Amino acid sequence: MRCGVRLNSKGRSEHAMSGLVCGLDVHKRCCDATLVDWFGNVVESRRMPRDEVYPFLSSRNVSLVAMESSSYVYPMYSRLRGMGLNVMVAHPRKTRLIAENRLKSDRSDSKCLAELARLGALPMSYIPEGDVARVRELVRRRAFLVRIRTRLKNRIIATLALEGIEVPRDFKLFTRSGLDWLESLGIPSIGQYLRLLEGLN
Repeated sequence: MRCGVRLNSKGRSEHAMSGLVCGLDVHKRCCDATLVDWFGNVVESRRMPRDEVYPFLSSRNVSLVAMESSSYVYPMYSRLRGMGLNVMVAHPRKTRLIAENRLKSDRSDSKCLAELARLGALPMSYIPEGDVARVRELVRRRAFLVRIRTRLKNRIIATLALEGIEVPRDFKLFTRSGLDWLESLGIPSIGQYLRLLEGLN
């Protein structure tokens, strides 16, 4: 789902006009948060542990939260959405380009995110939800495991080459017959690779 921000006739975000805009710069263990009003005035700015973000936002009149996309923001995105907040997740590279062009004097990432969200200039990143998110994670996981399996097969082939062993032509190497033949060689490293390969298969 893409979170959009509508602009009024003066080009200001409707979400920002109905409450404060929060820019969140999310790190592994902490967050930098900057609250701005719809005039662009900084209301509050502070650093806090990640788990303090939720009570911090719920105790203030925040209607819009802006974050940059990263592996750390997805759990926070889901929880903030569950709190009823409108959450925008920005494309990091595009955000930096726009910030350099429009906010040259602003060195605070959280303030920059809040300001771009307030202006309706935040480049959005697609955040999948529900079944789409689960399927995408499944596909990524499978692709990752397939890459590991391919590397293991290549290591086995390289080990055979180092040992000067040729594969018999009456079977393919990674068929059942080929795996039995590899096991029969009694080469410790190949035995370890085969056990890993069996688990991945």
